[in-house]
Formats: sequence, C-alpha cells, structure tokens
Amino acid sequence: MVATCNYDGAAKAGQRSKWRREYNEVLSGADVVVIADRDEPGYAHAAAISSGLEGHAHSVRVVQAKEGKDFSDHAAAGYGVTELVPVPSSAASPSPLPSADGDDGDGQEGVSVAAQLVELTVRRYELFLSDDGRPYAVEKDGPNVALPLRGKAGLRARLADVYGSENRGRVPSQSALTDAAMVLEGKAGRCEQRRLSPRVANDGDQIVVDLGTPDGRCVIIGPGAWERRSRSPVTFRRSQIMRPLPDPIREGDGLAKLHALLNIDEEHFRLLVGWLVAGFMPDIPHPILTFTGEQGTGKSNAAKAAVNLLDPSGAPKRLPPRDMKAWSTQAFNSWAICLDNVSRIPDWLSDTLCMAVTGAGIPERALYTDDDLIALEFRRVLAMTTIDAGALKGDLAERMLTLELQLIPDSKRRDEAEIERAYADAHPAILASLFDLLARVLKARPHVDLERKPRMADFARVLATIDHLNGWNTLRTYTEGSRDVVADVLEGDAFGSAVLEMMRIRGTEWSGSAGELLAELDHVHIGDGVDLKPKPRAKGWPTSPRAAGGALKRIAPALRTMGIDYSTKRGHGGKRLHLLTPSAESGRIQPSPPSLADLSNLLNSTDSGDGRGSATVTQPSPLGSTVTTLTDDGDGQPIDGDGRPFRPSPSSTQADQGEHGHGDGIDGGDGSMRQLSPAPQPSESAESGECMACGSRFRGRPKHPTPATARRARCTAASQSESSHTSVRTATHNTGFRIHGKEHTA
Repeated sequence: MVATCNYDGAAKAGQRSKWRREYNEVLSGADVVVIADRDEPGYAHAAAISSGLEGHAHSVRVVQAKEGKDFSDHAAAGYGVTELVPVPSSAASPSPLPSADGDDGDGQEGVSVAAQLVELTVRRYELFLSDDGRPYAVEKDGPNVALPLRGKAGLRARLADVYGSENRGRVPSQSALTDAAMVLEGKAGRCEQRRLSPRVANDGDQIVVDLGTPDGRCVIIGPGAWERRSRSPVTFRRSQIMRPLPDPIREGDGLAKLHALLNIDEEHFRLLVGWLVAGFMPDIPHPILTFTGEQGTGKSNAAKAAVNLLDPSGAPKRLPPRDMKAWSTQAFNSWAICLDNVSRIPDWLSDTLCMAVTGAGIPERALYTDDDLIALEFRRVLAMTTIDAGALKGDLAERMLTLELQLIPDSKRRDEAEIERAYADAHPAILASLFDLLARVLKARPHVDLERKPRMADFARVLATIDHLNGWNTLRTYTEGSRDVVADVLEGDAFGSAVLEMMRIRGTEWSGSAGELLAELDHVHIGDGVDLKPKPRAKGWPTSPRAAGGALKRIAPALRTMGIDYSTKRGHGGKRLHLLTPSAESGRIQPSPPSLADLSNLLNSTDSGDGRGSATVTQPSPLGSTVTTLTDDGDGQPIDGDGRPFRPSPSSTQADQGEHGHGDGIDGGDGSMRQLSPAPQPSESAESGECMACGSRFRGRPKHPTPATARRARCTAASQSESSHTSVRTATHNTGFRIHGKEHTA
C-alpha cells in the first residue's frame, strides 16, 4: 500500500483546494482510498480529491476514522486499515472549493502553468528511472543525454527556457516548476529503468564513447573498426564538470606524439598505452595509475594528461576526499579521476578506492528523504600522485600500476601552458591511435586466455592481447612492477617483513599455531637474521595469537605475490594451524623474453587446439619486424585485422575522409609508427646475467632460496660466485597466455 498526503494538510475554510489537477495524472488507473478528517475542511478536501480523480483513477472510495478525528487517532485506538468506515451521508460534502489550477500565481486563467509544463515535458521528453532510482528525462529528438529532474539544473532549466520560448517570454514561477517536477517524478517512477554511465558505456560487443559535445556526438568502437555517430545509441549521464573530447583524427602516429610529450622510457610508455586503451573499456577493473620519480619529473602533469586523454574535466586534479560522501560526489560525476598530492591514505579511503576499482556499491542517503538509502555502484579509472608505497594497504597495493618518470633536464623543461597546448594539439591524433588499437584488441581478446591469472586478471588479459598484436612485453612489465609495489608494502609492515625474513631463513614450509608463530618471530630481526634474545617490536605488532592470525590473513595476498602461500588447517584436537609454504615456482629463474620471431614460430602452426586447424598470414609491421596474424577457420575471419595486408594509414587523414574503421578502404592503422624500440632479443646465455644488486656481470645460475632473498641481495662486484648473486625477478613473474591452444610467455 502506498500512502500520500497534501503538504500542510487540507485547505482551510474559504481557501482554494490544495489538490491540483496535475496530481490526478500520478494516480491514473489506481484504486484510491481517500481518508477524510472528521471535520468540515477534511470532508471538503476529500470531496475535491474525489471529484478531481473522476476519469483518472480506476476507483475512488472516501472513508474516515472509526474513532477519533483522523487516521492517527484511529491507529492509536488499535484499529487497522481494513476497519476504516465510509463517510456518513450526514456529512454530505459541500461543493468542491475553487481549484488551485485557475491562477497558479502566474496570472493565467484556465490550465495552470504547472500542468502546461507537465504536458510540454511529456510531448518533448522521455521519462525514466536510472538504475540507482533517480528520475531523469531525455530529449526525444535531441542528444541522448540524461537530464536530472531534481535540482535547479537539468530539466527544470530546460523547461523554463522552452516554456518562455513558446509563450512570448513568459517566465514560469518556481512553485509551478516544483509542482510540475513532483508530477513528473511520479510518472518517471512508472517507466523503465536505464543504466547510466559517464563518458563510456557498452552496447553489445561495442564500446560507445561520449564526446561530451552539446549536439551529443559519440564514437563507437567495435571489433576491428570504429566510427563516429551523430547520436549515441545509449543514454549517457553528464556532469557540469565534464569537458568535451576532440574529434579523433588520423594524423600521423598519435602514440609517437604522446610519447614525445612524456619523459618516460619505452617499456613504461607501452604499459601506459595499455592502461589508456583499457581506460575506454567500462566492463573491466582498471589498476590505479601512479607516476613515481624524484621531484621535478612532472608527475602531476603526466597524471593530469593521462586522465584528460580519457575524460577531460574542469578539475582534472583533485585533492584527496575528506570523507565517504565527498568521495562519492567526485566519483559519481566523473569517469576518470586524478587524486593529486596523496601523502597519506586512511583505511576508509583505501577500502573505498578498492571498491571504485572493482565496481562495488557505496550506500548513499537518498535526496529528500530521512532514511531511504540508495546504492551508488560505479567502476572508475583512477590515477594518483605522490604515493609512498610503504604506506599502502596490501589489497590496494595489488591494484596499483606504477610508472617511473625520468628527470627532465632544465634545457628541455617547458611551462605548463606550453605543455597543455601541445597535448591539445596532439589529442585528436592520440585518440585515433588509441581507438585503432582498441578496435584490434576487441577483435583479438576473445582468442587470448591467461594461463596464470594475477589479481587484475581482466586488465592483464588486455595487456596480453596488446603484446600479441604489437610484439610488446607490457604484461611482464606490469607483473614485475606489481610485485615490486607489494614488496615495498611488506617492507613497510614490521610483521610482514618478519614473516618474510623467517621464511627466507627457513627455506622450507612452516606450520604451527598463531602463538607459536609469534614466539618464533620474536627471534627474527630484519637485517640481523636469528637472535636468541627477543627485541622490542614496532608499534602495531600483534600482541596476541588472535591478532597474529588476523595479521596473517591481511598480508596473505602480498605474501602470495612474493611466492609464499598461506593456508590454514585443523590439527590434533581441533587446533587451528597456519601453514606458510614457498610456492613451487619461487626457486625457478625467470626465462628470457621471447622475441617477435619466437612468437611468430609459436603461432605458425596448423593446429589451433580446437581440432579445426588454422592458417597464418605474415605481413610487414611498422615496428620494423613481422607480426603474425591468425585466422580462425570457424568463421574465416582473421583474429587481427580485416584480411588485407597491414599497411599504415596515410600520414594525414582529415576528419571527413571516410569513417575510421576497416571498411573505409584503409586498414585501420594509426599512421606511420616510428620504431619504439628494437625487437626483444634472447639473453646471452641461460648461465650468465647481471646482478640486480650491484650491476656487475657474472656467470653461473643464481640461487633463489626464496623470493625474500631476491629483495635482499647483498654482494660486491668482487664476489661473483654463484652463491652471492641473486636476481630480483623470480618466476612468480612468469605470466603465460594462450592463443588458440598455443602457449606463450610474457
């Protein structure tokens, strides 16, 4: 049962009825029960409602309290809804009071201004509810952009403008706009729900990017091609802080133009390209981009540029939010967000950022209510600057993507205005190149599977696809960098560092109770090995077995990343035991990266693993080597490309020269790409290498007792023996992927 009432009760004697004509539309087709107060104004008000609902409601009954003056007295006496009694004939309703529809304070007789506004809205707009329960409208013959019904911006402003245009400049009053909005909210509540997204959205197997222009133009990227459209097929939600994206134009090599604006090496630049491509994919979690480097490397400008490439904003760099409400407001109104100068991350913000990465819901109190809650569910693309990895919680550290910037020489330093102009000039070409690569990724991704899935598995799969398409090693760079961040986090955790040191010393499995673990850790000290005499512990050290067990669970993901598995089991008498086990891979050496020729040989096979076989086409690549294109006999279509030899687009392609996909007579490339780096070559020898601690060359296979030793290698250039050198990278970084049943290592 739904109940409502007039604001401020019934009209007093001699006043107009407070029941407006437009309210009748809200109750159209409903079975209505009017509960009259047991006095003259109450009966008059009930009569006005009953009369107004004729021809609108399915049925109308007028009743009153069985005892007392109104329904509150009725309920206090212990009676229920079913025990309301009809209004007696002796309380015959007087003639309905004059309706409020006559004047409405706007000087117009007849139909009220509020009713005209409702009619205008129904004629020109579609009403609906968003998936979080908020009412919106969208123009039927205009941009597919949602206009909120609540607040002064949005539909209210549009209605006031349109009403004035159609009525010789007459201005509707605020009360008329408020009354109309209330009726429209009721209508929207009976309409279908729509999922609204800012900037990017899925449409089947395609991705739609809102350019943010007043006319509602968009770009649609599908498997193998992309194009511009004058109207989006999905409804977008915009905020006042959003700014338009430029029209993507193939004009030279957009990725080379982007690289020229960043002081970053090629390895990390390629990883940034992978992050930007994934940033236009709304259906996957995105790691939090973090730029590191000493002061003067341009971290803030780089993070601002990366975010503005995806989602231009009037405030691209934000200060860390002070509380959950401030954060939900920021995240609700933007697709990509950069938090600048983050020196400390409290626990609540760490958990909230993790939820924003994965897309979990955040409860938010609904507007205009005292106790209604709505769940704001959003997945966002995030970047941060000035991060001390040792201050991060483990679960947040595993969702970070860290890129190191190089120091900018004074002779090459540019002012911020010059940098912004350079980004603006290159933005159209950068977008075109990113959309070209994204289209290829969408086509090839279904054929790429990860053999081992890291924490951010969907993002890793995108990187593996890009590696397959371009012959890069972004997946290896990402997994190695992620491990380093987790190692830094453990080093900043006294308990985690002690557990890691204990396992380094043991080299074998440990099992026991939480109390036994605390007792053993009392004699383990970082840098000193085992000491027979316990030493004082740092603040935050678990002081009870229960706290130690909880701390183990908290650091378990980080330990697993470092090659130590954690589990529990029941021992004798139901005693809870904790198990720490070096993973099977922690003692193996990281193999050399495969060359493009190795990938080509692996892919040149007539057996695709599906019993049908496959064919290959090898064409020149703008990288200066060859890229092998697979075809699937299931549909006769190549995994990457359109079946024609790959050739770069003309160095300059105007915006109106065909559309931007494979069907335009060109191949969907992004211009003549310069060679970003030579093809990776196999290592000199499996029995030689460079010490990651001192940089000296040595021969012999380095030992890896545990991943902990890899982080704490101590050696000198003179001690070049097998036992004194360790490699920082261990086999936990091996990330294989499979294409049509063939294994590859990245």
